[in-house]
Formats: sequence, C-alpha cells, structure tokens
Amino acid sequence: MIGPVYSRGEGAGLVLGLRAERKHCNSRGTVHGGILATLADIALGYSLAFSTQPPTAAITANLSLDFAGAAKEGDWLEAKVDFQKLGSRLAFGNCYISVGEQRVVRASAVFLVGGTLAEG
Repeated sequence: MIGPVYSRGEGAGLVLGLRAERKHCNSRGTVHGGILATLADIALGYSLAFSTQPPTAAITANLSLDFAGAAKEGDWLEAKVDFQKLGSRLAFGNCYISVGEQRVVRASAVFLVGGTLAEG
C-alpha cells in the first residue's frame, strides 16, 4: 500500500525512493510517521539481507525513529542506510530519510540475524 517504492543500487549501497502521495499523508497534510517508519524498516531490512551472498535472513528486533523535519505530498523521499555492525547474531544500523538535502528522519534498528533467505 505504500508504493510504488523505487530502488537504486544493492546491499549496503541500496537507496529507496518514494514520491509522497495523498494516501501517505495525515490530516495536516504531512507524510504520516508510520509511512516513514515502514520505508526505513524496508530500506534497512533489504540492505542487510542483500549485503551478503547468499542473502541474510533477519528480523527487526527494534526500530526507533527521530523526526527532524516533515515531508508533504509531492515530496521525493530518499532512504539511505549505514550499518554500524553486521554480526553473526545481531546487526545494528541507521537509515536516513531525506527530502532533497534536508534529513527528515533518522531511524536506528537492531536486527536478529538468522541464517540465509535460501534456508527459508
């Protein structure tokens, strides 16, 4: 329901983009925090999964967001990921969502790492 979501790159270099539509906005006309949290979680999860070969299976254990600005209908949202540690049991990373040059969200996440996606 949040899409379409566009992507460029892969693994640690993955960038996701989303054009904010009316359906993404709250009654005040700004993009709802839940949309921003979902975009961050998707960016972090896909970046982690496809940063290894075969892809790593991981489950979000914690996701926290700091809102530093707002986005509105028509804005291009871009999510970039920076992992601090990719361990055998836990992975720690940040996702930054920007509108143009302005960062509007910093998301921090912890993932439980468990095998590969090929193992199911």
